[in-house]
Amino acid sequence: MTKRFLVVVFISNLLLSGCARSPSINVLGAYFPDWMFCFIGGILLAMLTHAGLVGAGVIKKINSPVLLLSYSALTAILAMLGWLLFFQN
Repeated sequence: MTKRFLVVVFISNLLLSGCARSPSINVLGAYFPDWMFCFIGGILLAMLTHAGLVGAGVIKKINSPVLLLSYSALTAILAMLGWLLFFQN
């Protein structure tokens, strides 16, 4: 075997080592990916945060284009935190 072939085999084994199992949850017989639950949880928590900020009167002082970016970032952060908290192996 050539050296190049061994390097290709080694690199492909490294790249495919993360494909051991599919991260999914069985819900009533259908398998859903874990990230979907984390994303939905992030959206719900961002909505609760929005309700709290509206109740505190903070939203009136913030520009609306800034809100779109900040709520998108907040949703992503909360979804990733949910992934780390509930689905770590």
